[in-house]
Amino acid sequence: MPKMRNPNSPHSRFKGLIELPWDHGLPVPELPAFREWTEADRNQWRQWWESPQASMWDDSFIPTVAVMLTYFGNILVGTATSTHQMEYRHLAGTLGLTAESMKRLGWTFQGDTR
Repeated sequence: MPKMRNPNSPHSRFKGLIELPWDHGLPVPELPAFREWTEADRNQWRQWWESPQASMWDDSFIPTVAVMLTYFGNILVGTATSTHQMEYRHLAGTLGLTAESMKRLGWTFQGDTR
C-alpha cells in the first residue's frame, strides 16, 4: 500500500495551495446584453459561474467568460475557426478551468489535498 501524502511536508506539492469551495454561494452575474443568448448558453454560463473556480473571479471577468461562451457555442455547432478553438483553450486556462491551469495557479478543490 502506498504511503499517504503529508500536505504539511516541506516538499509537498500541496503546500500553499488555495482550496476552492465547492459551494461558494456567490451570485451568478447577468449575461451581457450584447447579443441574444440561447437557453444552452444560459445553462453553461450558470455552470461556469457556480464552479469552484468562479470563487476566484470578480465582475471584471464577466466579459472574458462571455467571450469564452461565444467560442464554446461556435465549437459545439461546428462553426468555430481554429482561432476560436485556440482562444477558447487559452481562456479556459486563464480562468483556471483546466487541470493544468489549476495546478499552475496553485488551486485545488476543497478536500482534495489528501
